[in-house]
Amino acid sequence: MARLRDVLTGRGRAFVASGATLTAAGWGLGFPDISRVGILLLALPLVTGLVSRRQRASIRVDRTTNPPRVSVDETATVTVLMTNTGTRRTPLMLAEERLNLSLGDRPRFLLGRMAPAELRQIQYAVRSHLRGRMPLGPLSVLLRDPFGLTNRLAEIGTTGSVVVLPRTEPLSGGRPPGNGVGSEGEIPHMVALHGEDDQSIREYRDGDDLRRIHWPATARTGDLMVRQEDRPARRRAIVLLDPRSDAHRGQGVSSSFEWAVSATASLVAHLSGLGYAVHLVCSETVHDGQAALTTEPDQALDVLAEVDTGPPHELAELVHAAHPVTASGGLVIALVADRDEEVLRQVASLRQPGGSGMALVLDTATFGSSGRGRGRQGAPRESATDAYAEVLHTAGWSVATVRVGDSISDVWAALTAKRVLVR
Repeated sequence: MARLRDVLTGRGRAFVASGATLTAAGWGLGFPDISRVGILLLALPLVTGLVSRRQRASIRVDRTTNPPRVSVDETATVTVLMTNTGTRRTPLMLAEERLNLSLGDRPRFLLGRMAPAELRQIQYAVRSHLRGRMPLGPLSVLLRDPFGLTNRLAEIGTTGSVVVLPRTEPLSGGRPPGNGVGSEGEIPHMVALHGEDDQSIREYRDGDDLRRIHWPATARTGDLMVRQEDRPARRRAIVLLDPRSDAHRGQGVSSSFEWAVSATASLVAHLSGLGYAVHLVCSETVHDGQAALTTEPDQALDVLAEVDTGPPHELAELVHAAHPVTASGGLVIALVADRDEEVLRQVASLRQPGGSGMALVLDTATFGSSGRGRGRQGAPRESATDAYAEVLHTAGWSVATVRVGDSISDVWAALTAKRVLVR
């Protein structure tokens, strides 16, 4: 009955009530003509409703968003242009633009009668506190039959979208450790003059990969010689984002995963500004085959706008995909949750000998709604997180533990100053 009341207008409900009364009265009093009138009144809303549902709203809807990409809590202006593509004048309609709840209230407006080929334009502002690709539309209009007895809600036009980028912070502090590409170590190597694929030969050092031994040079000199890939013109940085849904805690913008996404976006922008060739390793770039390619800041922000959590084994797959990228060295930065020591040991293997590794280990319990600062067994959470951080620290990484409320810029400044935020 609630649905019937929504379909019928006030006039339609009056017709139904009058028809039911006349039908019952005519039947009870023995006047069939009155009953026929009542049946006609009852049938009229039904017939007009069926006829109106076969009609289509001949309106084309086009949307433009300015700007099409905004950061969290920034405002974008959406322009909706409606064109009457039919041959008749449109009726008066009540219209509503459907929006994601995070974008604010749905704009409603009265769409006046439009002559054929006539244009109408409306504008409204949207702002979201959540990142992502937010859909815009479709446009819903309330149509009435020619007698004004029934309503019909119709969706017209196509949908659009606005990309809400993750929040970024300007990072300060010193440069990350490592001066070159290749091994990214502190010892400078020969720089090639003919591009990134040139090689040079040097003596074998402890820790060098045996697969790089150059046997012709070894036979000629009598000493073990290895191929040394010359340093590309840009330094290399690999940023790894932990996507495990079971490892992160918290809800919405206050979750540990959202903190890691914002930190990743800030790091990519900062490192690109320092001249690094940045490789973003996350679920989306690995599945698309883009992890081995250099990621520009704008491209990385678009990817991080839609990045999501994944199954528990996802991080191990990302580490496996990152090994070919880190094999030739580079600065490795990992943002990981403090769960599963074995997986963290796999992450630790990404740093090559002579290279640099920096890890941000999130104390995820502090991001949750309960158990803040405590572990699973009631022990202080700091000791559990420190144990996970120690796995990476022992492997030669610079490590910072992150708790809820920590600033991305403060954590980065401490890491580049070679301080360790283990609490």
